[in-house]
Amino acid sequence: MAEGFARNLGKDKIAVSSSGLEASRVHPTAIEVMSEIGIDIGAQTSDPLGNFKADDYDTVISLCGCGVNLPPEWVTREVFEDWQLDDPDGQPLETFRRVRDEIRERVDRMISSISTEP
Repeated sequence: MAEGFARNLGKDKIAVSSSGLEASRVHPTAIEVMSEIGIDIGAQTSDPLGNFKADDYDTVISLCGCGVNLPPEWVTREVFEDWQLDDPDGQPLETFRRVRDEIRERVDRMISSISTEP
């Protein structure tokens, strides 16, 4: 969901990649709740972190408190945030919607802060 918002809200402002400690699929309910607001994330993937080089990124956002598991070179980027969000997997649809809305607010603030820095 964060990648979908970053691509949508940050269009022409930021470049976006998505990874995980391991490759993973996009949760079908995440696809559903994002489509409710007109954002299609059905084709997104989360590629393994080993496919990326930390030096290629200025900003790293970790979701659900996973930042403690990241290699040091990732948490020392210019901007690193570890967003403590509830994991909606296995939760009711309303939890997915609440987490979606929380992610949107955070992505919007992040893009605003990045685009106002000198």
